[in-house]
Amino acid sequence: MKVAQHIKYDKHNIALALKEVDQPNIKPHQVLVKVTAAGVNPLDNMISRGEVKMIVPYKIPQTAGNELVGRIEKVGAEVSNFAVGERVFARLPLESIGAFAEYVAVDAQALAKVPENLSDVEAAAIPLTALTIMQALDLMQVRAGQTIFISGGTGGVGAMAIPIAKAKGLTVITNGSGENAERVIALGADRFIDFKKEDYTTLLSEIDFVLDTLGGAETQKQMTIMKKGGHLVSLRGMPNGDFARRMKLPKWKQILLGLAGRKWDKMAEKYGVHYHFIFVKSDGKQLQEAANLLSQAQVKPSIDTVYPFEEINLALDKVANGRSRGKTVIRF
Repeated sequence: MKVAQHIKYDKHNIALALKEVDQPNIKPHQVLVKVTAAGVNPLDNMISRGEVKMIVPYKIPQTAGNELVGRIEKVGAEVSNFAVGERVFARLPLESIGAFAEYVAVDAQALAKVPENLSDVEAAAIPLTALTIMQALDLMQVRAGQTIFISGGTGGVGAMAIPIAKAKGLTVITNGSGENAERVIALGADRFIDFKKEDYTTLLSEIDFVLDTLGGAETQKQMTIMKKGGHLVSLRGMPNGDFARRMKLPKWKQILLGLAGRKWDKMAEKYGVHYHFIFVKSDGKQLQEAANLLSQAQVKPSIDTVYPFEEINLALDKVANGRSRGKTVIRF
């Protein structure tokens, strides 16, 4: 079968090598998925550049790709909740990625069933982002009636974060370019701030939670609008000691990441809030919940470009260097 692999870590080259390998054998707790589409993400390029070695030290060569959709071809002896022929999707377990392949052996606990209203290409765009939102909200310990600010909520993350947060009973405020206001309000946002006309730091205060999709100087700005004791989860910040402990990383990595993230911890301490970094993990039950919420809200991800598998490197370059209006997906 065909796969796309990174064969060495290279800060200056994100291209993958197309190879032929044997079809995987499944273990009793796994299913064999014939892949029909796979999402392409900045994370895929970060792995190729060696930027996540501290968190997950993959052995080279490594078949790349973190999220997929496909149909089940075989079911392991210990799997009872999935059947041959079912359409499924997943964010693959951190230690066994490999979505850029014609067939993948997947732990059944990572899988969810694809809602009928989604095409394979649409479904391939959901797992990584939806699980990120679900796990961020869990980390914040949100409760109905509280308020969340989602920075830069007009992109792909916001398109899923807004309806999921609304389904959890939160009041949702976001910002972005004004031409997207109507679309974002339609997703369920209670308030939209046009960043070209208004500064959210002068308009907002006592916010319970922040989902930081921007990073950089915006992270500190977002802390200024928060309630004391509030929680900020950053998708673009720096891992810290708390993150390393949650991930159960070795002690020496906890010390190193504790030092690396000290700036953000001290910043959060200054404003009396909690800073969190997140690296999304596989969770089939959580993905199913997110998929059902998005289906009920009739939310579909925005798709930018679909490439054939053979053009995976064009897709990776698009994600790295192209201006996107949605998700990049490869199709088999």
